Amino acid sequence: MADGLPSGGGLGLGAMAPERTNWAAEEEPEPLEKGLFQDEESCSDCSYHDKPVTTDCKASEVREFTAEFLEKVLEPSGWRAVWHTNVFEVLVEVTDVDFAALKAVVKLAEPYVCDSEVNTFTLDCVKELLELKECRLPLQELWVVFDGSGVFDQTALAIEHVRFFYQNIWRSWDEEEEDEYDYFVRCVEPRLRLYYDILEDRVPSGLVVDYRNLLSQCEESYRKFLNLRSSLSNCNSDSEQENISMVEGLKLYSEIEQLKQKLKLIENPLLRYVFGYQKNSNIQAKGIRPNGQKVTHVVSSTMMTGLLRALLRDKLCEEHCEGEIEVQFHRDPLSAINACFEGDTVIVCPGHYVVDGTFSIADSIELEGYGLPDDIVIEKRGKGDTFVDCTGADIKISNIKFVQHDAVEGILIIHRGKTTLENCVLQCETTGVTVRTSAEFLMKNSDLYGAKGAGIEIYPGSKCILSDNGIHHCKEGILIKDFLDEHYDIPKISMVNNVIHNNEGYGVVLVKPTIFSELQDNAHDGIEENKALKIQTSEEADAAERVDLEELIQCATGRMELYERTDLSEQVEGNCEIVNELVAVSTQKGHMKKKRLSELGITQADDNLMSQEMFVAIVGNQFKWNGKGSFGTFLF
Repeated sequence: MADGLPSGGGLGLGAMAPERTNWAAEEEPEPLEKGLFQDEESCSDCSYHDKPVTTDCKASEVREFTAEFLEKVLEPSGWRAVWHTNVFEVLVEVTDVDFAALKAVVKLAEPYVCDSEVNTFTLDCVKELLELKECRLPLQELWVVFDGSGVFDQTALAIEHVRFFYQNIWRSWDEEEEDEYDYFVRCVEPRLRLYYDILEDRVPSGLVVDYRNLLSQCEESYRKFLNLRSSLSNCNSDSEQENISMVEGLKLYSEIEQLKQKLKLIENPLLRYVFGYQKNSNIQAKGIRPNGQKVTHVVSSTMMTGLLRALLRDKLCEEHCEGEIEVQFHRDPLSAINACFEGDTVIVCPGHYVVDGTFSIADSIELEGYGLPDDIVIEKRGKGDTFVDCTGADIKISNIKFVQHDAVEGILIIHRGKTTLENCVLQCETTGVTVRTSAEFLMKNSDLYGAKGAGIEIYPGSKCILSDNGIHHCKEGILIKDFLDEHYDIPKISMVNNVIHNNEGYGVVLVKPTIFSELQDNAHDGIEENKALKIQTSEEADAAERVDLEELIQCATGRMELYERTDLSEQVEGNCEIVNELVAVSTQKGHMKKKRLSELGITQADDNLMSQEMFVAIVGNQFKWNGKGSFGTFLF
């Protein structure tokens, strides 16, 4: 087949075996919105980075829009294409196009050319298959063949747009979505942005796997739902089978809606950042070395005699060590950490170290720099998911500067256990430090900056103590995740004498559901019922809640010795505002817990916030020059 090369402006595909999965990475089509969802007059002078002028399109109108687009640019007949399936590729000739059905009427091209993975797939088999399909094939299964004249280049490109759209953007359930919104704005834009973020390694690999698994689960559940709905239409009314099927259908519908919401969270770049990716670290601790010996690992690219003498004097002499110790030398800190067992110490000598891997610390070890942080720099290059991953019971890191580049995830993640960071510098790329549920993080005398997300993310059920640190030049300073849900524990937060400044958004942000904000408004207005949460309240309960809140604020205020001056400075106001908001949310959580216990027949529930082991110490912090102020809330 001399002319058997796909057309369309250099698609980068083979003659008879087009690689659909790798095509997008080799050469991307023009952005989809320029073809399917854009006014014709605006197509010629709009680049990918310019926001296109779009025509409103509802989900139910997508097929019609696509057909209209193809009618304008597709040659109705006379072109050849490769009919590509998972089993074979066959050369066909297009004689007509059914635009409304997005199908082409074809016949086998002469001479007959076929490439099949099954030896028994003959010409007669192809003819029989075509007859079953009435010679009508989906445009997505056709790759236009290059003919040299350029006449069919636009046809090839248009089909690529359609193929890309239905493979990467369209979901089988989209047509049943409500038509009250613009499909392009609600679905196409976030999914297209996610597609390119994944393509350019801007999304954590674990989150990509989660997204694809959710997508597969949702597709499978939706297929089951359609089959069940079809079977119900054929059942006799009021039959027992119909009642059972109705219950199954409701369960499937609920499952599909939950999966769809999870997909939307990942597709939305803001919510993807706010809720984060709850990666489960699979790092296994080694435990104590078999011989019971603890080892000191010394890291230095070169070892001069003066440096060795200083190490012997300051770190390796008998005064600092119990008896004889084993010392191992390494040229880079990553190899030293990988060689550690429980109780080991890693001493990093002055130098600039470049690493490509992840620091996975699963045992209780000490990682300390021998000198000032600016003299001990560990720089991570390469697009890895994490820089420092901590799961050990008691990890100590000190006197080191960490520099992150081309990152997908944050610079430090504490999954569980306790991690202490003292006298360190964190130059971030994405988020800074993430403190997961049940983890404990202590940060002292350190400097964190440059995060494109939050400098520190605090998850429910965690413990975070921040003392005498600088957190600056980030998207947000500190982000406290929503802990109102009944499954979440209240975090323990202590912030003392930190300077949080020059962040793009707020110094501190609290994430909470919109429904909670409505609940607060309703309580303030004296509304007795909040339908969303189905919590019954009375005037007495409202009054009690207000009294409890005042007592708790006084308790927390007295415990932290906050200033009582009327002319509070911006810094002190910020401390009070954060305390009051956290106490208010925690109080609401306590009332929700009390109601649940009452429903179970437990009449006594403790309203004392401090008895719930929540200790909030927020005092002496300075909030300066943050773009949106010292404290704010994000409602979802």
